[in-house]
Amino acid sequence: MQFLMFGAVGAFGWVLDTATVYALRAQLGLYGAGVVAYFVAASGNWLLNRVWTFRGSGSGTMHRQWARFLAVNGVGFVLNRGTYALLVTFVALCAAQPVFATAAGAVAGMFVNFSLSRAIVFR
Repeated sequence: MQFLMFGAVGAFGWVLDTATVYALRAQLGLYGAGVVAYFVAASGNWLLNRVWTFRGSGSGTMHRQWARFLAVNGVGFVLNRGTYALLVTFVALCAAQPVFATAAGAVAGMFVNFSLSRAIVFR
């Protein structure tokens, strides 16, 4: 059940991610927008996971837990943004419509992010 909740939060994060990429791609390009969007989505995901998926789990102050969430999900970041970067670089459709690249990136990092969040951030 917890994984399904994490997935629902991830779907919301994917919407934040994609909206941020589309909002910033003209100013920052696809790569810069992708990096900023990851941190926007990861921050939103952390907050929703804290209050819903892993409610009552984890310890420490909010800002420390947020920083720990971002740090331990670094592996997920590499998988997520690596997939995104490869797709926008080599697949014309993904460069034109980055929604496909953000979706593939989200799936690529989801299982690692869930495992690390559960084991380290919200234990």
